[in-house]
Amino acid sequence: MGKGVEAENMSVRAIKVRKKILSNEDKDTLSGIAIVGLAFNLNGRWDEAKELEVQVMETRKTKLGVDHPSTLTSMANLASTYRNQGRWDDTEKLDMQVMETSKTKLGVDHPDTLTKTRKTKLEVDHPDTLTSIANLASTYRNQGRWDNAEMLDVQVMETSKTKLGVDHPSTLASMANIASTYRNRGRWDDAEKLEVQVIKTSKTKLGVDHPFTLTSIANMASTYRNRGRWDNTEKLLVQVIETRKTKLGVDHPSTLTSMNNLAFTWKENGKETEAVRLIEDCVRGRKRVLRANHPYFISSCTALDTWKAEQEDIILSNRRPN
Repeated sequence: MGKGVEAENMSVRAIKVRKKILSNEDKDTLSGIAIVGLAFNLNGRWDEAKELEVQVMETRKTKLGVDHPSTLTSMANLASTYRNQGRWDDTEKLDMQVMETSKTKLGVDHPDTLTKTRKTKLEVDHPDTLTSIANLASTYRNQGRWDNAEMLDVQVMETSKTKLGVDHPSTLASMANIASTYRNRGRWDDAEKLEVQVIKTSKTKLGVDHPFTLTSIANMASTYRNRGRWDNTEKLLVQVIETRKTKLGVDHPSTLTSMNNLAFTWKENGKETEAVRLIEDCVRGRKRVLRANHPYFISSCTALDTWKAEQEDIILSNRRPN
């Protein structure tokens, strides 16, 4: 059983205990339900995640108010699930609501007393607001609304540079998001320029083997792959895979994702045998850590079946008499 599934099962058991001792509307119970929802989300069980996240969101709206930070967090979690399901309109609606509310929140409980409330004004450059803007930009990217995504991402990046600094992780993340938009628009030079900057700063500030640095290198590999620069792509992906194996483990989802990407790179570059072997390793790894109905596991299995069928067709074709 994979660690993700194991963690999910432990969370579910904890919730059952809390429900017996406390009520469904107790804040600790709601926090536990939210954690289970996140676990379902990570494991690709999006319908079940949505059901729990809606429950948490509606209860928090009633108990805490629409503008409470915990309510906004539950709305953002639900938006993330909708995003994974490809429900872009629903995602955008929630993202927009969270973003606008984050700019000006009313009725936030004072940390020292539940009876005294205060009014908190959040400017556009507040970290929570920037996060909600970035989430909305992500939704726009998934919808292919590149102009909208780029406009918001640039706003986040420029504000982060001013308020947090050029080399702050949040600033680097916003730069990486803009590079992603450029990559999806075929603006390879612009994407590569930003990615080089992100990687260089990440290596200096976070370290060569930091997860964000490795993700940035993987993004650069994606840009190279789209440009048909196979040798550069392979070199970077192999580097990412080996480091992730050492730092995160062979079966870590990020390690398996980079293996999957390298397999597809080899396939596109005509390295059929190597591609099949690697995607087989990826399938075995994902089988160990994911459920059988997880989209990533299904995707790798489909690729493996297709590639093997293609190999068999070639073998049969070569055996036929001329």
